[in-house]
Amino acid sequence: MQIHAPHNARKPRADAARNRERLLIAAKAVFSAGGANASLEAVARAADVGIGTLYRHFPTREALFEAVFRREVDQLAELAERLRNHASPVEALRGWLRSNLELIATKKGMSAALALTVHGSSELFAESAERLTKAAAALLDRAAAAGQIRSDISARDMLRAMVGVSFMLDQPGWHASALRLVDVFVDGLRLPAIGIAARRAAPPKRR
Repeated sequence: MQIHAPHNARKPRADAARNRERLLIAAKAVFSAGGANASLEAVARAADVGIGTLYRHFPTREALFEAVFRREVDQLAELAERLRNHASPVEALRGWLRSNLELIATKKGMSAALALTVHGSSELFAESAERLTKAAAALLDRAAAAGQIRSDISARDMLRAMVGVSFMLDQPGWHASALRLVDVFVDGLRLPAIGIAARRAAPPKRR
């Protein structure tokens, strides 16, 4: 006799994936508001799941911090990939850098905990740094190849600049000020329009 599996046989797996995503979103919000010492119970309540569900996905506080951090890095890398199709390479670069600040602003409260998590795992730090550097380089190189920005700055230089921009993130008005500084930084990279036009109009050099 043939036995048919119930239609909802895979439902627990789908529910588990949804619960994990809800926990990560909730953890980001709770830790941003309450700092690294905010309770895991508060995270579970915000995600509308039981504390047992949280511990099944994240056995320790450090595991939850690391998962939140990885999710942030994944989102930035994915955004960079989508922005590579943006009509304006400069505006794609600007948008990605602004999104960096948006993420920094939302995770102020857990920045210290995330820093400890990252620095406590050299592999996680190296992997995350490499992914963000590659994402930044793809957007930077595209804008430079289009002749819209100077080509003597590296992705690592740019990410170092973002660290400086976000230095005083606990001060009132930090976010608006940081967004202005991103604009100043990106506009400072742009090549003068007259210079671009002159280079395009100039005859090719003889070799």
